[in-house]
Amino acid sequence: MSVAVTNTTSPTSVGTTDNSLSASSAVSESDRFLKLLVTQMQNQDPLNPLDNAQVTSQMAQISTVTGLEKLNTTVGGLNTQFMQSQAMQGAALVGHDVAVQGNTLRQNGAAADGGFELSSKADQVKIEISTAGGTVVDTVTQSGLDAGRHSFDWTVPSSLQGTALSFKVTATAAGQSVSAMTLQHEKISAVSTFNNQLALELNGGERVAYDAVWAFL
Repeated sequence: MSVAVTNTTSPTSVGTTDNSLSASSAVSESDRFLKLLVTQMQNQDPLNPLDNAQVTSQMAQISTVTGLEKLNTTVGGLNTQFMQSQAMQGAALVGHDVAVQGNTLRQNGAAADGGFELSSKADQVKIEISTAGGTVVDTVTQSGLDAGRHSFDWTVPSSLQGTALSFKVTATAAGQSVSAMTLQHEKISAVSTFNNQLALELNGGERVAYDAVWAFL
């Protein structure tokens, strides 16, 4: 009596493996395969013996599935440990100032500050301070700036203290526009993990990914 390895009527075909099998199911599959293989060897037709290459290939497939499941479990454990370690290291960042993309003017009483990034050297830079309604309340100017990150300070009038303010940066060089990205300054109030990423919670109420930080101040 000959039992074909790749055409067994068992609900789980030995000739077909699935990388999505759990580790326990992969081991169970391997056990069933070995039992079937022993039975087949005991009942094989001497004139039509087993195909060694086919049997070896099937055993290698089952071994690969089991190995992949163990590897996935190990990698998952390492990823969890890495995130925990990263969160612990990130705790040291609490209280530090950072620059992130945005145009909200940071205020602390009468003191306010913000920043910007220039794509190239600029002769003149104009920073317009505006209310939430778009009314420009003051303008700060700077000149002779190189490419890169810059910051500015502004004194908030008593009438505007506590009011939400934003800023816009316009830069030029030899009369030509220079690209400028606004950067708002914030203080880190807490560190957490979100979607397997280290996240920074800012005093302004925002939560940003660690790689969204443009600079530590």
